[in-house]
Amino acid sequence: MDLSIIIVNYQTYELTKQTIDSIINKDHPFQYEIFMVDNASPDDSLERLQKDFAREQETGLIKFMANNRNSGFAHANNLALKENNAKYVLLLNSDTVILNRALAKCIKHMEEDSSIGALGCKVVLPDGSLDKACRRSFPTFSVSFYRMVGLSRLFPKSKRFGKYNLTFLDENQTYEVDCLVGAFMLVRSEAIHEVGLLDEQFFMYGEDIDWCYRIKSGGWKVVYYSDAEIVHYKGGSNNNLDKPRLIREFYRSMYLFYNKHYMDNYSFIITGITYLGIGGICGLKLILNRLKNII
Repeated sequence: MDLSIIIVNYQTYELTKQTIDSIINKDHPFQYEIFMVDNASPDDSLERLQKDFAREQETGLIKFMANNRNSGFAHANNLALKENNAKYVLLLNSDTVILNRALAKCIKHMEEDSSIGALGCKVVLPDGSLDKACRRSFPTFSVSFYRMVGLSRLFPKSKRFGKYNLTFLDENQTYEVDCLVGAFMLVRSEAIHEVGLLDEQFFMYGEDIDWCYRIKSGGWKVVYYSDAEIVHYKGGSNNNLDKPRLIREFYRSMYLFYNKHYMDNYSFIITGITYLGIGGICGLKLILNRLKNII
């Protein structure tokens, strides 16, 4: 098998079906399989998808896996990763659409450079603009600080201030980056065997950054590849989740990543400032969300 594609579903029947259709309705010059992992959806989306793709399930093109509880994005992907025997694995969000020959182009690019451990493509939003999360730098203290205080928005073309989303780089060029977005991440299985699976401490944010960090630390390249493109209906895969929990999990992932990779590199003063920043912004977001609901 050349490629295993992993899609996690949680109450997103229409979106997940659209994502799968965008793959199987195209001819591909490689062998592939799809793992559709349902994260204990309380609706009938799993049953409907199994019915829609019964023929593909019979032929083995699509394998359905049902989690008995919603234990997060990383855990759900790991269930399929443990069953994977392909040369490459693609983490693909259920709110994406594969365009044209994107998969073939990405695999060809990785075949041409065996040092690439993970590759992301050009991810665009429905309005055609770039999903800035598809190419990022690691959230070091300075990079995160410039973003938090708004300098990255004021000076997007600055190599210093625009480093978080690499807004000073041409989105139509291909280059190495620090990290990609889990909505589309093509990973070499050899790299996975070396660095391990996704860290299940992360519920649904940060696991992609952590994986890229470990892949790069293992000596592999992480590449943004602009010649392949997908559409990301951003937020569609988590619309059914509790908004306050999404906020808490987002900032919790920052805390986990800092503790895991950066805490030993900074003084206790920097660490204290980091904790205060994460906690303060998280608290403010929760308050604003509560006021919005009251109003």
